[in-house]
Amino acid sequence: MTGVPLAHGIVGRTDLPIPEELFVFMAVVVLLVSFVALAVLWPTPRLQDGGFRPLPRTVSAILSSHVVEMVCGALGVCLLALVVWSGIVGVQSETANFAPTFVLVIVWVGLVPASVALGDVFRAFNPWRAIGRATAFVAQTAARGPLPAPLRYPERLGYWPAAAGILAFATLELVAADGTRPEMLAIATLVYSAVTFIAMALYGVDAWCERGEAFGAYFGLFARMSPVGRQAGRLGIRVPLSGLTGWGELPGAVALLAVMIGTVTFDGLSEAPSWTSLVPHLTSVFEALGASPQRALELAFFVGLVGAIAIVLGFYRLGALGMQTVGGGHATAELARRFVHSLVPIALAYVTAHYLTYLVFNGQAISYLVSNPLGREGTDLFGTANDAIDYSVLGATATWYLQVAFVVVGHVAALVLAHDKALVVYGHTRLAVVSQYWMLTVMVGFTSLALWLLSQSNA
Repeated sequence: MTGVPLAHGIVGRTDLPIPEELFVFMAVVVLLVSFVALAVLWPTPRLQDGGFRPLPRTVSAILSSHVVEMVCGALGVCLLALVVWSGIVGVQSETANFAPTFVLVIVWVGLVPASVALGDVFRAFNPWRAIGRATAFVAQTAARGPLPAPLRYPERLGYWPAAAGILAFATLELVAADGTRPEMLAIATLVYSAVTFIAMALYGVDAWCERGEAFGAYFGLFARMSPVGRQAGRLGIRVPLSGLTGWGELPGAVALLAVMIGTVTFDGLSEAPSWTSLVPHLTSVFEALGASPQRALELAFFVGLVGAIAIVLGFYRLGALGMQTVGGGHATAELARRFVHSLVPIALAYVTAHYLTYLVFNGQAISYLVSNPLGREGTDLFGTANDAIDYSVLGATATWYLQVAFVVVGHVAALVLAHDKALVVYGHTRLAVVSQYWMLTVMVGFTSLALWLLSQSNA
């Protein structure tokens, strides 16, 4: 078995096939051409109805059946238990223990492209949803009647709990000194499970999983980009991206996207010389206030994480403020909510570009970790404990081209969503196009930032 570090690797500057400035220039040109093409060739909204076409009733019935739901849910619960068990009982090594690779690579990164391609797969395997629904069924059976109705989920909460949950997970991963240690991940899983079960008991299983449960909201948002969707209880095929058009009107939606993009931004920034040169100064400030060296370092990184989120949020709000000047009587806060769904492809672009090699290389480790989840010598449950990582599956040049492609395609998709929504909001093609000058500026800014982060040395 060959260990692989859980570092978030990206292509280093020395691997760039052509100067990074040329990549940025080409990306901006693509965005400009896309903007002009949308203004000329897309005069009416096309994504609002989604063009949903249901799958054959038999296929949909099988995939949506209680049997399939129970099997998927049971598998999710087993994997949750394995994470906790291996994290507490197994060796405390991030590369030899099942928990870190499964949580940080397979789930956190791997489920993002899976959700975009296949729909809301996390909902099927969500262990907290499965346990909540099973508990409700048992309680209802024991009571021999319907249970008291849960509290109505407060509209003012919106997606704020999910945003807080994603921020807490990012803090554990990127800020805490021992946050990715197996035992710490197991403890965090137990704490999160307890909070989730309490919230489900108060507001209902499905209501909390859709809006408040961090991972359900996170992966469910990417699943809205998928051509696979659900409508009126049936699975079907829809126009890609159309699942996002009705999302974002609830409180906390803008904060959730800012957290999603800002955390990945900080993860890339934390590897850049501009940040590493600043860390000692921030650390010294907290040490002067009485913090220990380790705590001071964690506080410095937390400041950087929150700062990155604030920059993303401020930049997007600036774009919404610019759109407000176009006219139509729309407030800045209203425009920020109505166009926030256009940031989802950008979040996808940041995740796929930044974590590409992390998933391709580190993800292979799951083949041997599943055979020896505790990391103990002599264990080989499935005969794969001696598998090794194949680092030749993706070269440095191919990686860089793929990362740039992800960034550009994601931002073009964001332009499409924003343009389509502008036609609905303003009701006039000219006003819609003028309003998108501001969103084009936002997209160019996010594209340049993403490419700059990718170009930073990771030697």
